[in-house]
Formats: sequence, structure tokens, C-alpha cells
Amino acid sequence: MEIAVIGGGHGCYAAAASLTENGHNVRLWRRNSEALKKIQHNNLIKLTDYKGTRSIKINNISSDLVEVMKGAKLVVLPLPCHTQISLAQQLAPLWQDGQVGYLPPGTFGGYLFAKAAREIGNKSNIIFGETGTLPYLARKQGDDHVRISVYATRLPTGLFPFKDAEIGFNIIKNAFPAAEMITDLLDGALMNAGPIIHPPLIIMNAGPLQHFDTWDIHNEGTQTSIRRVTDQLDLERVLLRQALSYEAPHFPLKNHYNDDEDEWMYGNSSHEKLTDSGDWREHIDLQTHRYMMEDTAQGLTFLCSLGRWIKQPMPISEGLLSIGSAIVGSDLYKNGRSLENLGLMKLDFQGFKERLLKGFI
Repeated sequence: MEIAVIGGGHGCYAAAASLTENGHNVRLWRRNSEALKKIQHNNLIKLTDYKGTRSIKINNISSDLVEVMKGAKLVVLPLPCHTQISLAQQLAPLWQDGQVGYLPPGTFGGYLFAKAAREIGNKSNIIFGETGTLPYLARKQGDDHVRISVYATRLPTGLFPFKDAEIGFNIIKNAFPAAEMITDLLDGALMNAGPIIHPPLIIMNAGPLQHFDTWDIHNEGTQTSIRRVTDQLDLERVLLRQALSYEAPHFPLKNHYNDDEDEWMYGNSSHEKLTDSGDWREHIDLQTHRYMMEDTAQGLTFLCSLGRWIKQPMPISEGLLSIGSAIVGSDLYKNGRSLENLGLMKLDFQGFKERLLKGFI
């Protein structure tokens, strides 16, 4: 299948290498053309995983977005959601009939991409899917080298517009066999684990993160008190899902840590594999890191916005978002992924569900 991978981060390089190895024809685009040149001269990405290390030749590595998008059946967008607004404008005129965009995860970014296309008059029939996490726990080891510590075993996927869900899901499933169809795009967005796992880990580890040169929030940073906060935060997510009429499975994050529970998105022993790799022992700047700019500023804002809309209490989410705002010195909700900023606050519940089902008509 012709697949475009958009972006230059850990998940993008992992997707380009893994999808190519699985027999797909991949085109990789990165905004930073200078950084892209480091792999563009031979089109090779070195991949390390449980099979060992090997070099994989990517069909097309380009800084030309038009070239990469043209003819792609699936467009994979494994990017931090705070990059989506500018990218949505760039992609808006380039989407073509029948293309499927997949955001792993997306924080409801699929709606943002669809809205941007429609607003400039692009009426192509595009389907967007979102899941709860990246298909890979991955970290770059160099300019041309990515290591995948864990492959996702379950990717609950919601789609927009839901009336075309089966068509879109079949294309996604072809590339990602771990995908599992749930319902609409909001269902998929509310599976996003990032806003649940990362804000407590960075905010409650703020002292060590600022004191030590490197710190592993998933190893020594994951202590009992923090896990308790994470469990309560995730319970808010599950209760929000239920209040919005979404049924189980909810993929509670506690299952990631406990192999005796139902299998989570990364399967059993995934937390141990993550910490054993050492790849998450890193420097985290609380002012700029994506755990703050994406998962807190955008992800928690989205959860709080939905809670405010339906009058569902979200005290842990609101509290962490307020503390994050104090740390960075600005109101994270104001410019975050809220229903107000998405232009959806004017819809009532039924109107919102109708939009999720039918798209822009």
C-alpha cells in the first residue's frame, strides 16, 4: 500500500522503517529539510528492535509535501498534537478523495485536519482515524537510527466521519494489524494515554527534573503516590467517556502496569521493557517539552473542556492543568485543544454526535 508518513520524530522514523519492512511503499516527509538530509542521501533508516539491528531502505524521503501526499492511500501522522494546527493548514489543499489519515494518537486532531480542508473549499472525501498511543515505544539513537522497545498489540481506533468507518478502518488495519475498531473519532480521542500518564509524572517530579541533568520519569519517577494520582486521573477519563455514552473497553492505564489485568495497548511486560531500555532517561525542560506542550496544554485542556461542556467534574485534570499553567507562566487552557477553540461549543450534544457521524455536510 502507498503510505505517507508525515513528520520527523521518534514515532515517524519508527513508522517509516516498520511499515517499509512490512511490505508497504512508504514516503517520509519532514518539515526540517536540513535534518532530513542526514538520511536523504541514501534513504536508509537503521532500525533496532527485538530482532536486532538492520538498515531499511525507504522508498521516498522528501521535504516536498505535495510529492509525498500525492497518491498515498494512508497518511500516518504520528506527531505531537501541538504541531497539528500549522500542519493542518499545509495539508488542507493536498488531501485527495479516498485518502485516510491516521493519528496515533491525535487528541481529536483528525477533526482539526478535516475542518481545515473544508474551510479552504477542499470537499474531498477524507476519513480520519485516531488511536490511544503510538504503535511503537520508540526513541531515536542517532540521526538515522531508531530503536523500538515495544510494538503495540492493541490499537483501539475511532473514525470520522463514522458513517465511513468501515472503509477507513480496513485501510488502517492493512497497515496496522493491531488496530481494533471502536466507534467515532471522539471515542478514539478519549483513548489517548498521553494526557493521563505524562502530566502527573512531570508535574509531581518537577523538583528532580529541574535538579538532575537526566531523570527517568517512568523508572524512579513512577512512585506509589504518583501512581495513585494517575489512577484517579484515568478514572476521570473513564467517567467522562461513560457520561458521553461510550462503552467498555476503556483501556484503563492501570492495566499497563499490571499484567494480571486485561491486556493493555502495549501488551504484557511493556512497562518493564520501557524502563529496561534506558531510552527514557532524559533531560525534560518543563517549559518546552512535549509532555507539557502536548499532553498537558492540549490533552488535559481537551478533557477539561469536555467536562465543562457536559458539567462532568474533572478535579484532578483541572488541578494538574492549573499547576502546569503556573509552572510555565501562562494559561494553558486558553490556547489549548478546547471545544471553544475547535468551534464546537455552539453545538449541543445531539448536534455534536451528528457531526461525528456525518462529518461536514
